[in-house]
Amino acid sequence: MARKRKPKIKEKDLHGFKHFKLLIPVLEQLHDNACQRDRAGNRKLHYDQYAALILLYFFNPIITSLRGIQQASELKKVQRILGCPRAALGSLSEAARVFDADLLRGIIGELLDKLPPIGRNTPFDEIKGIITLVDGTLLPALPKLVEAMWQDDQHKAFKLHTHFELLKGVPTRMDLTEANASERDVLAASLEPARVYVMDRGYVRFNLFKQIMDIGSSLICRARDNTLFDLIEARALSAEATHAGIVRDGVVRLTGGQAVEAGLDRPMRIIEIKCKAHRKVSGKTGRGGPEQGETILIATDILDVPAEIIALVYKHRWAIETFFRFFKHVLGCRHLLSHSPNGIEIQTYAAIIACLLIALWTGRKPTLRTYEMICLYFTGLADEEELLAHIAKLVPQS
Repeated sequence: MARKRKPKIKEKDLHGFKHFKLLIPVLEQLHDNACQRDRAGNRKLHYDQYAALILLYFFNPIITSLRGIQQASELKKVQRILGCPRAALGSLSEAARVFDADLLRGIIGELLDKLPPIGRNTPFDEIKGIITLVDGTLLPALPKLVEAMWQDDQHKAFKLHTHFELLKGVPTRMDLTEANASERDVLAASLEPARVYVMDRGYVRFNLFKQIMDIGSSLICRARDNTLFDLIEARALSAEATHAGIVRDGVVRLTGGQAVEAGLDRPMRIIEIKCKAHRKVSGKTGRGGPEQGETILIATDILDVPAEIIALVYKHRWAIETFFRFFKHVLGCRHLLSHSPNGIEIQTYAAIIACLLIALWTGRKPTLRTYEMICLYFTGLADEEELLAHIAKLVPQS
């Protein structure tokens, strides 16, 4: 039985183009990329136009594939607003291979700078540095991606190593690697100054701690229960710290062999916090991961901030897990546009840009419900009044 073809995309199916006005000037800097390869001067589809079409795909669920993008590019409305020509399938496929994915990192930085300033008078005001949650997530649900990049039995998925700014509620960086790549090595290669890296115990490596501090940043990281240290100063617990479940706060010197080998000789701080215990039942904890006792240890080089604030920062690590669920819906549940590693990176960075655009357009942190409402608006099923009513109910960004 012949497969029924989807109806062609029409101009009446596409709405919300005025919101791309913010984006088009930012993308213009990409225009000349890869033009040096085009000695005959025949290139018609440029990088800024290709990126705009990819973002249109993210926000309009009517466009579900590369062929759908190609159809959309034939519409006069798309050509006029996005400044792009009719794009052949061959041109779109070539674009995924020849355009430089890393250039989109600069676009991400520019959009991040455009986000409104974060309001002050928050519990995090005493933290010096940009609070940056760090974690990796596996995306095993894209079999074509696995086939394209890692084809042996040991590489069944890939990993996105993510930097997520807590106070702005948006990702600032994602590095795509094979699933078993070292999270600590990837982080070490991407460190920046003036940040506070918030990490789970999978990132515990003392030479990484030293690298973070040497570059001019700080860390808040869950330590292993068997961490060895000498106590330098036991600090009295305030009523606020006790109420936050803190049972110990001390300045220490790490004494384990790895700490000595890494040259980590500066004072650190260990904060012990009550938590819900997870015991193994029939060889499992019921939640995945190792068994957990009734307290956890937090290691940090921040010595001058109340312990309850450090604990609160670590508690907010859950925000990156919430973001992963949102991001997997945006990226992982959509069609893979390219099977080349560079094309996959372009799609990944474009998805980050989509998250930043939601924050810029709405003044709110991206959520799945907001993404769905914006998609309804771009298809014409929701009008601008209904979109604004949804946005008004959200928690403000600042």
